[in-house]
Amino acid sequence: MIVKRIYMFGEGTKEQKNLLGGKGANLSEMKSLGVPVPAGFTITTEMCTEYYKNGAQNTPELLADLKEYVGKLEKETGKEFGSHSNPLLVSVRSGARVSMPGMMDTILNLGLTDETVEAMVEKTGNPKFVYDIYRRFIQMFGEVVQGVEYELFDSVLENIKEDKGYKGDLELKAEDWKAVSDAYLEIIKKETGAPFPQDPQQQLEMSVNAVFESWDTPRARVYRNHNGIDHSWGTAVNVQEMVFGNMGDTSGTGVLFTRNPKTGEKKIFGEFLFNAQGEDIVAGIRTPLDLQDLADKTPDIYKELTDILDRLEEHYKDMQDVEFTIEQGTLYILQTRNGKRTAAANVKISVDMVEEGLITKEEAVASIDPAGIDQLLHPVFEEKSLADAEILTTGLAASPGAASGKIVFSSEKAAALKEETGEKYLLFRKETSPEDIEGMIVCEGFVTQLGGMTSHAAVVARGMGKCCVSGCNELSINEEKGYMTINGKRYDELTPFSIDGTTGNVYTGTIKTKAPEFSEEFQTILEWSKEIKVLGVKANADNERDSLQAIKFGAEGIGLTRTEHMFFDDERILDVRRMILADSLEAREAALEKIIPHQLKDFKSIFGVMEGKTVTVRLLDPPLHEFLPHKDEFAEVAKRLNISVEKLETAVEQLHEFNPMLGHRGCRLAVTYPEITVMQVKAIILAAIDVVKAGKVIKPEIMIPLVSEVNELTFLKKFVIETADALIKEAGVELEYKVGTMIETPRAALTAEQIGAEADFFSFGTNDLTQMTYGFSRDDAGKFLKEYKDKGILKNDPFQAVDQSGVGRLVALASEEGRKANPKLNIGVCGEHGGEPSSIEFFHNAGVDYVSCSPFRVPVAIISAAQAQLKNRR
Repeated sequence: MIVKRIYMFGEGTKEQKNLLGGKGANLSEMKSLGVPVPAGFTITTEMCTEYYKNGAQNTPELLADLKEYVGKLEKETGKEFGSHSNPLLVSVRSGARVSMPGMMDTILNLGLTDETVEAMVEKTGNPKFVYDIYRRFIQMFGEVVQGVEYELFDSVLENIKEDKGYKGDLELKAEDWKAVSDAYLEIIKKETGAPFPQDPQQQLEMSVNAVFESWDTPRARVYRNHNGIDHSWGTAVNVQEMVFGNMGDTSGTGVLFTRNPKTGEKKIFGEFLFNAQGEDIVAGIRTPLDLQDLADKTPDIYKELTDILDRLEEHYKDMQDVEFTIEQGTLYILQTRNGKRTAAANVKISVDMVEEGLITKEEAVASIDPAGIDQLLHPVFEEKSLADAEILTTGLAASPGAASGKIVFSSEKAAALKEETGEKYLLFRKETSPEDIEGMIVCEGFVTQLGGMTSHAAVVARGMGKCCVSGCNELSINEEKGYMTINGKRYDELTPFSIDGTTGNVYTGTIKTKAPEFSEEFQTILEWSKEIKVLGVKANADNERDSLQAIKFGAEGIGLTRTEHMFFDDERILDVRRMILADSLEAREAALEKIIPHQLKDFKSIFGVMEGKTVTVRLLDPPLHEFLPHKDEFAEVAKRLNISVEKLETAVEQLHEFNPMLGHRGCRLAVTYPEITVMQVKAIILAAIDVVKAGKVIKPEIMIPLVSEVNELTFLKKFVIETADALIKEAGVELEYKVGTMIETPRAALTAEQIGAEADFFSFGTNDLTQMTYGFSRDDAGKFLKEYKDKGILKNDPFQAVDQSGVGRLVALASEEGRKANPKLNIGVCGEHGGEPSSIEFFHNAGVDYVSCSPFRVPVAIISAAQAQLKNRR
């Protein structure tokens, strides 16, 4: 089979981005459209992959093809590599299938040698221009290809400007640039031990190698990890005839967006410089001009440019990011690509383009980046204030948003200080537990030393719509002495800090934030997405506040209410502890009776705002020891409970477990103490009866957690039904309820046909299911999962995006098996994966009925569900 390794511009199409990279595919497309693009060719991404397979060497076949295509380029341009009369100069640029701005390398003005420089001087009559581009080439080639330090070159230029009294680069004369070039050549010789290469073909081959090498630099790998880009894709290389914006006042270079990338406004947004090359804009060497200056000075060229921009937008049906150069009055387009933009701009541009007739509603929804929607739902730092801030450390970006406040190390202290002062606080903890809920409610955001993306702090933060940074390994907290260290530097409690849960950055000092704004266009995108999607979207909510937020964002019901979060109120926790410490069934039931009014109030408030919708309530899930105090609280708690400290100590000891996540929790706890289940069912049903009597419709679903064996479900279901039916009969109302279970263990998934015969619904708790399938502790896995990703063992953190081949297979299997036994079985997902875009697409394809996520992830889930339907209609 003939392998095509290189494509001339015009041979490819925009659909070939995987092969030609985004830049190469678009250059080919523009050439076919008749856009003025300098001639060139693209070496395919497959050659980059082959380069690494071949031990970081290009094959003889590619090098032979490279010579052949240089010949084709010479023929098309009428110029010749290394010519003494009409030399061909080229740029060598990277071009991955998705844009990775600034991550890979570029070489400009390649083909210059000592001899071709003299030919260029004679041809142009402009020695200042020629020696300027020669010194640029030597420096770029030296840095990118030969690894020479930037500072060595920069000091030469700065010394000459200082000696001559020049304020800027434009003041240098031809002889100055020649002196700079000569000095640069000496630096190359000294640093590499060899003269600067004088063969243009050798320069080209070395530069192609360097671009391939730049695919695997640490900064490129970090960028790909952050943006979910596959390391195996490789980059293409684009070799393009040079055109020069630095040939005088009729030349120039610019970068622009066809619409404003910050706001989405339909107005060209960009910068331009006369007598400059593109790197001058990017590097900030000179202050760029507004594009209006170009329009004022050269209206004909500006008109030609705007006409091309209109054609490109119409052709690509998206906002474009365009680089252009004017060489002595002639316009050239060097690149176009879909422009990066803020989430707000993305939404506005998509809706505007529908109104302009450029795209359909479906295409608009498909164009939205669901992950970016988080930017619209949470506070963010003001750009000016952020620019002056210093990053102290970076952890996992566990829950988006930004916040500032004084740091505190205990929830109790946070709650007391908040009540006393009303100031803003940030909770810094080694790790959080349900007991920290009071402090978490009053703090602006949380930082934890340990834990991952599905740790307690992360899950609670997302539910509350607060920011969280977890897994800050460089952080060490000494709560007892009231200070913490970051990289060894001490910070006392109550020091002002700022945290960004979108990036994971932690800062010292206070940074101003700005509140999110919900535009009409945002609401429009949500409405269009709801019309398209078939997958239901519910919310995880434990109180009235979260339920109202869920409704505001478009949730269709509550897919998970965690009852344990209701127990940590200062008044309630005492009754819960009395129940745990009871010596007899009678004493335990008496304590439980005191808890019922609290639970009843909670459920009524949630049911009241969710009229006509389903609310799925999970019965008590965590082990009992989580509700007991820490050692330093024993004396005070024992006094309030009117028991001895020894009795409390004994209870804590007896309830201690070596691995509580696999211990006496969930349905196992209920099997031992069915009276707890009875109490909770009473509260749920009595609350529902009150709502029904008030003339409202509510659909409660009672969910039994952590079932692994069908007999666990049948045993507890009997208590649920007997209790519920008796209360409904006594009240004399019509109330329909359902009883189901969470599928959280591999055994439950494997025996789903048996369990499905007894359940009205399944809800996959994918956090625990992932934990038990992998055997990873979700609170500790963050310590090593980064290594797994860096070393290519895992592509994604399985707690962030569902493991489709393992955990996903269990979901698909259990759904199929469960519906065999019960065709009406309703199936949902209530783990954190329910708000993650790629996971949502998988669940859609697996035939799940709904996903449930934190209220602030609901818009993301709605848009992702619509996109899943557009990709795979069901």
